[in-house]
Amino acid sequence: MNTTLRIGICTLDRLQVRLHGTYTAQGRSYTGDMTLSQPLLLEPADADCFFELQHVTIGVQFHWQQEETQRFRGALECKSDGQGHWIAVNLISLEDYIYSVISSEMNAHAHPELLKAHAVISRSWAMFQVTHPSHPAPRTDERADRIIRWYEHDSHTLFDLCADDHCQRYQGIGRIDTPAVAEAIKATRGEMLTYQGDICDARFYKSCGGVTELFSTCWAPVNPPYLKSIADNPAGNTFDLTREEDVRAFILSEPTAYCNTRDAKILTQVLNRYDQSTTDFFRWEVRYTPRQLHDLLQRKSGIDFGEIRQLTALKRGPSGRIEELRIEGSRRTVVVGKELEIRKWLSESHLYSSCLIVDRTADGGFLLRGAGWGHGVGLCQIGAAVMATQGFGYREILAHYYPGAEITAYV
Repeated sequence: MNTTLRIGICTLDRLQVRLHGTYTAQGRSYTGDMTLSQPLLLEPADADCFFELQHVTIGVQFHWQQEETQRFRGALECKSDGQGHWIAVNLISLEDYIYSVISSEMNAHAHPELLKAHAVISRSWAMFQVTHPSHPAPRTDERADRIIRWYEHDSHTLFDLCADDHCQRYQGIGRIDTPAVAEAIKATRGEMLTYQGDICDARFYKSCGGVTELFSTCWAPVNPPYLKSIADNPAGNTFDLTREEDVRAFILSEPTAYCNTRDAKILTQVLNRYDQSTTDFFRWEVRYTPRQLHDLLQRKSGIDFGEIRQLTALKRGPSGRIEELRIEGSRRTVVVGKELEIRKWLSESHLYSSCLIVDRTADGGFLLRGAGWGHGVGLCQIGAAVMATQGFGYREILAHYYPGAEITAYV
């Protein structure tokens, strides 16, 4: 499939760029260092050209947020955002884009079957987003006592997809340092997940925590048939995670699951350097004093709840992730959702997941204990890594996480 994607890399007051090789724009040739602060489309003279961008922020608002200098192939467009800033947009072919994505989302040293599985789903997800209209339902339900929000890729209007976790990680060619990445792209070239002939919205995340989630818990009120909630093990799930007593038992245990691993070799191979600082994501806990939680919620929501009295899950999805959470304070009581908004409010960055239970501590504080890392819809990256090491091929991995979907090759 010969498709060119427009990927928004970063937005800055001015773009600091180093061109390796010759680029042309408006009849002129450019190379070396440039500062861009006007509209310009720089096209490479040949396939060996690449450009470097400085001050690219990755992991925006997550706990691993940091700046990098990154290298990219393809064309570079400098576009105004209409607010005095400049956007670096990379025009890149679909296959070259996927080449970078799978070594940005994953470590390039990951198991070959995991790299193949990720090539298929990253290609599918990208093409679904650029070929399908957005879900028609509104993305907010905001009243004085209720704030429900979710986020989709089409908040981007000046490019197709962004380069960060909001869409999928695309961090250039610097992390592609093994032949396995090229082999994974070659082995799956043009392959996408489809359901009844349509390309799948192939979502993914780090760790389901034991059970995967439904699309509607996190985004629009629709549920694609291939994004079912499944147990991340061959035996099935014995918990009803819409029931509070079962959620508690589930979180306080360590059920059998592909993603329930502490195997350092697997985690080192699958996780990029900055992800490796995140530990204990299958089961985790966070503690807040009453003052810390009050101040955090006021900063993140803009609401002064007063003394926080109780956090109550009103609605959970089948993985135990909270879709609606009631926050009761001495001044305000508000219901917040969906799962990402809950995670934003309850952390300086993003809480690992909204599959959590809340207990009060002896000093009046709050203990949050949870399961998993990410929204839980679709492929569990840690679980898929373990499946690969256990001998499952990429087709079997995809069949596990996207039941009913098929692999179709587009040429």
